[in-house]
Amino acid sequence: MIIPVRCFSCGKVIASDYKQFKEKISELSAGGKKPTPKMIVQTLDDLHVERYCCRRMILSHTDLIDEVLPFS
Repeated sequence: MIIPVRCFSCGKVIASDYKQFKEKISELSAGGKKPTPKMIVQTLDDLHVERYCCRRMILSHTDLIDEVLPFS
């Protein structure tokens, strides 16, 4: 639903990193191209998300709040 504030495994704060990640990825895909895996890795490196558990939290998250909100 909403990105967790902290990583479930290590406890690092990742909510602010997720917002910045989405902004940078949307900038990369503004030209109509899908970002390559190398671009995604570079973006995560720029945000200093180095642990694989935190990367998993950011990459595997899907925003469902917009789809669930009309039913509440």
